[in-house]
Amino acid sequence: MQQYTFEKYSQEEIIEGIKNNDSRMIQVFYQSQYKKIEQYILANNGDPEDAKDIYQEAFVVLWRNIKLEKFHPENGTAIAGYLYQIAKNKWLDKLRNAKNKITVELQPNLHEAEEENEPETEAYHQWVVKEFENLGETCKEVLKRFYFQKESMEQIASAFDWTSATARNNKYRCIQQLKEKWKTKTK
Repeated sequence: MQQYTFEKYSQEEIIEGIKNNDSRMIQVFYQSQYKKIEQYILANNGDPEDAKDIYQEAFVVLWRNIKLEKFHPENGTAIAGYLYQIAKNKWLDKLRNAKNKITVELQPNLHEAEEENEPETEAYHQWVVKEFENLGETCKEVLKRFYFQKESMEQIASAFDWTSATARNNKYRCIQQLKEKWKTKTK
């Protein structure tokens, strides 16, 4: 006897329906799983719009993975758990990203603010120039080429006989050296 997992379809029928773009199968499965994921998102600081967006993204990932035969069910309800896990991970990623975003209020009188900070900006500029001279020759050359000569990472890599990734890493390290020195100075 056929075991039905979703309305009147088995998991195997749902998977085959998704592979074949059977709109009825896709609709049945889509609608049968939405409420669970919506409840999870609403219970975890989300709103109905977030739930719709996350569910749509998760369903597209599931659909693509089934089409590419990357999904292999381990039990009779694995597809539902798989979709739930994708949605949960996408929601957690969104929460994590939102937590790390910083909102900066634009200053309406930007020119006045710049004039007030001019001595501080000038002091910072002088400090950067002085500390730049204390960097190693390679760091100075990489930063000069990138910021002043506007060379691409590929051009810099070629000049030093590096890969592009090495050039990016070295530029990053040089900038970090300056940032660390600034942190030490301002403590």
